[in-house]
Amino acid sequence: MSSKKKPAPAKAKDRAGQIDKLRAEIEEHNYRYHVLDDPFISDSRYDGLIRVLEKLESEHPEFITANSPTQRVGAAPLGRFESIDHRVPMLSLNNAFSSQEVAEFDRRCREGTGRESISYVAEPKIDGLAVSLTYEHGQLTRAATRGDGRTGEDVTLNVRSISSVPLQLRSDDVPLVLNVRGEVFMPVAGFQMLNEQQNARDEKLYVNPRNAAAGSLRQLDSNVCAQRRLSFFSYAVGIWEGSDSPATQIQMLERLREFGLPINPLAREVDGLNACLEYYREVLALRDALDYEIDGVVYKVSSVDDQQALGSVSRAPRWAMAHKFPAEEEITVVKAIEIQVGRTGALTPVARLDSVFVGGVTVSNATLHNASEIERLDVRKGDTVVIRRAGDVIPEVVSVVFDQRPRGTRRFIFPTECPVCGSGVSADEGGVIRRCDGGLVCSAQLKESIKHFSSRLAMDIEGLGAKLVEQLVDRGRVKTPADLFSLSATEFAALERMGRKSAENLIASLETSRRTTLARFLFALGIPQVGEATAQTLAQHFGALERLMPATVESLETVADVGPVVAREIRRFFDQPHNQRVIEALRRHGVNWPEEAPTVVPDGVFAGKTVVITGTLPNLSRDQARRWLIEQGAKVSGSVSSRTDFVIAGTDPGSKYDKAVSLGIEVIEEHEMKALAGKVTD
Repeated sequence: MSSKKKPAPAKAKDRAGQIDKLRAEIEEHNYRYHVLDDPFISDSRYDGLIRVLEKLESEHPEFITANSPTQRVGAAPLGRFESIDHRVPMLSLNNAFSSQEVAEFDRRCREGTGRESISYVAEPKIDGLAVSLTYEHGQLTRAATRGDGRTGEDVTLNVRSISSVPLQLRSDDVPLVLNVRGEVFMPVAGFQMLNEQQNARDEKLYVNPRNAAAGSLRQLDSNVCAQRRLSFFSYAVGIWEGSDSPATQIQMLERLREFGLPINPLAREVDGLNACLEYYREVLALRDALDYEIDGVVYKVSSVDDQQALGSVSRAPRWAMAHKFPAEEEITVVKAIEIQVGRTGALTPVARLDSVFVGGVTVSNATLHNASEIERLDVRKGDTVVIRRAGDVIPEVVSVVFDQRPRGTRRFIFPTECPVCGSGVSADEGGVIRRCDGGLVCSAQLKESIKHFSSRLAMDIEGLGAKLVEQLVDRGRVKTPADLFSLSATEFAALERMGRKSAENLIASLETSRRTTLARFLFALGIPQVGEATAQTLAQHFGALERLMPATVESLETVADVGPVVAREIRRFFDQPHNQRVIEALRRHGVNWPEEAPTVVPDGVFAGKTVVITGTLPNLSRDQARRWLIEQGAKVSGSVSSRTDFVIAGTDPGSKYDKAVSLGIEVIEEHEMKALAGKVTD
């Protein structure tokens, strides 16, 4: 009789069943979040499920499958993208810029089908990147960019990293082969966060969400793409093999939704020309409230038979048209090109303009981004230029009207010395970002650092405005933030626009600011990549500065929302002797805070949720409510979008309240906010 211990197949079978059940639960949450827009667990709870699955799969690698939620990223970086031929060409759309052109399109559709009235499917035109997804037996096997319509690039690994793209279709009744067309885009919030990160690293800023989405989808490293918060809407089918395809466009969208593919929630069927134009007006009014960029609406004949009857011409179908929104662009003249030096030393060229009204505001300055952009545009002083402003995006110069260029203009030469301190200017590897090498020797960098340190959300030194900071730095009286606490009322009173009483008030404010919180102190230090929310998370995780400062990159990466890039920036900041000396000096001057044991953000109702505050609350100031919500794990935003989870409304809430109501977002009052905080999500 053998003495060897026999394996326990029942245990292995149980563990495989546990893994399958957990995968199904995670995919259900993905479906509810991305397709139904109706999640019922918090982001932190979802992340916890992923971590459990990762642990189980690491213990039992024999049960890992290609379509597991844990396998979205992690492949080795590509050397280049392979070309892919589209079996069915990806056609572009003809554009309409007026209601008369839409009426002409409707007339051609009616005449081509012999119908008195046409039913269309109308949906927003997403300003993103068109892609083609191929599913075989319900599994995602290939993804490609549109390219020239006939040949695109294989971006399968990157598309697999997009959480709203299902790796496995939900229904058992799926076609043997399904080729789906859709748009990859970057939500506005993700775009703003990406540019903040790029700016903190002194790297090239993306001009708009579309460019950011295109640049992200074409990253050769899928791990980088996964960090870019891309999303996806499906809107058409190229191939449907192995089962009966839907008879109408709207039925096709519903089937895609049943398969787990997200479609735009604003898509709907409309009857006739007038209904198309009414839909256009509705979406145009909603445009600024959406969390993604759109540049028009698309009309498609709903009947598939009618689509086939109408056919296509060259590169565009006869049965579809894009109705573009009015451009938010204007023409003006460049009066000068100046260089601004930021807190990190980055040199940013700015065009000073003849004032012009565009995008709802009067604009007199526009960014030129960097030296490469100036060279590409060949913009010069005196040029007539086209500028663009969309929503809250910083105005930018789009192009030069060369036939209106005055004689005698000269090319702009980017400075090789800092225009503020005269220090040398260095460039990154690509030569895109140039920055002053002077560090805090540069008064511009020092001024911006002091302004940040004393700002309301940092040390909150009331009365220390920008003009005072500039005087203190120009006179050589302040060289680090710690120097502020060594100044006397007499020295402040000697500054321009400062009387004795104002000086005494400023001294009192400095005294008050000495007693702060660890989160505010960390934010005030200006650590690259560390904003208010990250500073709060670090303070809660470590509890004390003495525990944070020696933390390794590996231990920093265990903190929620701190990835490898942020962890390296934090470690680099605390390793610099200059920063260590500034912190020591601030502590000697009495800057202090209550130190606590490390805490964990509760998994409550607000954990991981995006919240907007509007109006005047009865018991809390806006800042007090903001800090309270951050302590509950919330992300506090300044604008309402489709991704907003709650709006906290006080008296006189204004337009944010109206947007929330129009988008169906839950609006609550202060007392309801506090009551909800006691609840814990399942």
